Amino acid sequence: MADTFTLARRLKAGETVYTGWCGLPYPLVAEIIGREGFPAVTLDGQHGLWDTAAIVAAVAAIRQGGAAPVVRVPVGDFANISRALDFGAEGIIAPMINTVADARALAAFAKFPPLGERSWGPHRAMMLGGFTDQQVYLAEANSLTVTLAMVETRTALSNLDAIVATPGVDGLFLGPSDLSIALSNGGSLDPFSKDVDAEIDRIIAAANKAGKIPGAYCHNAERAAALAKRGMRFIAVSSDMGFLRAGAAAQMKVLKGG
Repeated sequence: MADTFTLARRLKAGETVYTGWCGLPYPLVAEIIGREGFPAVTLDGQHGLWDTAAIVAAVAAIRQGGAAPVVRVPVGDFANISRALDFGAEGIIAPMINTVADARALAAFAKFPPLGERSWGPHRAMMLGGFTDQQVYLAEANSLTVTLAMVETRTALSNLDAIVATPGVDGLFLGPSDLSIALSNGGSLDPFSKDVDAEIDRIIAAANKAGKIPGAYCHNAERAAALAKRGMRFIAVSSDMGFLRAGAAAQMKVLKGG
């Protein structure tokens, strides 16, 4: 049922949605992050340690925890976009979308006709979403799932308007670390650099002009809050490893009398 897919509904209502970010391949960790109040939890299938079985389990666990599951697929792994949606993911983040051809490939695997060419097989997604009628799911799926194209290179910046205007692409998602490497010609890894910061408003403006969603990865909550004020609306905050380290460090500080 449509009301069980919360991510697209929140974004269409104009909400700013914060997502947890999970690289550790443990469904329980992803569920806990959702239960702690994040309305979405992203499974990082690009740089995280996830395998297919763990993603299947985590998607269900995140939904059980009351959040919307999102999957970032590996670079160029468009086939797994369809699989993640079949597993019940509500959103897809696709890295290194540099050209209109890349954007069209993203849409092709994420959306059913007429927007794309997604193959039929959403049995787990229908089960988790409470759909009993295949025709109803087919009619609603394109509007219930969110596709975000990552902006991480100079080439992507040069094609920004065309990428976000591609039918079936629902928004842009800034990858600040890779963009900092690209903008410095490999000389620096600095997601907070002035060069990266200078592109943020441009990314937001391009998405808004196309009626799409501007999003970004942020390394901490302070940065996430700041980008929300600037107009980002789908924002990843830190990571499960970051949360674990921060919690452990805070406990050790108490134990050491700090």
